[in-house]
Amino acid sequence: MKILLLIELLFSAYLFLASRNKYKDTMDNINKNEYKLKDFLPIGLHLLKLIRHKYNSNYEMKLEAKLRELGGRSDAREMLKIHLANKIVMMLGAMIFITFIGSQAEIDFSFLIFAAGFEALIFYFTDKQIETKVKNRRRSMQLEFPVFLNKLTLLINAGMTVSAAIRKIIRENKKDCPLYEELLKATNEIDAGKSEVSSYEDFAARCRLQEAAMFVTSLVQNIRKGNSELVSILSIQSNTCWENRKNIARKLGEEASTKLVLPMMIIFVAIIIMVMTPAIMQIQI
Repeated sequence: MKILLLIELLFSAYLFLASRNKYKDTMDNINKNEYKLKDFLPIGLHLLKLIRHKYNSNYEMKLEAKLRELGGRSDAREMLKIHLANKIVMMLGAMIFITFIGSQAEIDFSFLIFAAGFEALIFYFTDKQIETKVKNRRRSMQLEFPVFLNKLTLLINAGMTVSAAIRKIIRENKKDCPLYEELLKATNEIDAGKSEVSSYEDFAARCRLQEAAMFVTSLVQNIRKGNSELVSILSIQSNTCWENRKNIARKLGEEASTKLVLPMMIIFVAIIIMVMTPAIMQIQI
């Protein structure tokens, strides 16, 4: 095991030295708060380059779709490379740690199970983080969508056009919500010369929400054919979104209650121990 540990350390050192200053442009765009091992990510990127990885497996295509939803269509492939590099660095670090532990202890079947399980957990939870971010992003937009529709309906009723009303809502927004970020992208695309229909349809594609799809369908119909009942349609959609928001809030409450079960059990056991310990000590005396 000591020889294997030495090989792993030498290989890691080689990758680190070979990758220094080669991926500076990529590293400049990475947030260290999101990737704690940012300084070591060139190791993973260089290894992927050495093996000429193609990034075309079904697993990677699904992962890229999730990253595209988080970061946009343009840099999804770059985000995929960074994610895989981060996973490689974490698994390589775990391998070195496991090999070090193995060099200090006796190797048996249970140790091999532990090593395989540890690596599998790292592989799984790095992808699970992406799924959690996607879920939180969609939930954030679902919670904000009825508020947005209410504001939009009021402004249209006040005589503003749909486009002007959306721009006003974006300007006055002070929340850090992906919904308004996507709306801002759509308005910027329109200002850059892209058609309103294409911009709104791309907005719905980026959001990947039923609420956004229904909203954009109404807008596109209004743009193409005109629709005097747009306000009433938006009001109905707003009511539906409010019901969805209530359901989400109910689920969040249930999840919070479930998470409290374990701490409550621990507190309960601690109280029992505190109460029973003096009685047990008196019996022994």
